[in-house]
Amino acid sequence: DLDECASSPCKDEQYCLNTDGSFSCKACDASCVGCTGEGSDKCKTCASGYVKEDERCTDIDECNLSEKVCKKENEDCVNTSGSYKCVCSEGFEDKDGTCVQT
Repeated sequence: DLDECASSPCKDEQYCLNTDGSFSCKACDASCVGCTGEGSDKCKTCASGYVKEDERCTDIDECNLSEKVCKKENEDCVNTSGSYKCVCSEGFEDKDGTCVQT
């Protein structure tokens, strides 16, 4: 078997998987910018919204940072994978960018 992966045939956001007589390109984990294999522990660097912790890229919980990210009145922070979103608190709805009581 020839190791086709030795010539780095895959794109930047993929890793090469050598198979018998061939190879395949697999997508890197969403937490990675470039990788050497499968999973968040094989990242070359961490994607935006992720931080390296115990040798793997883990999501930053922006909602627990000391500086509030959702600054509008009656607005709650919801952590998402690699990011966050600001939503109106329960009993409030978004009206032209302001959370008003329903």
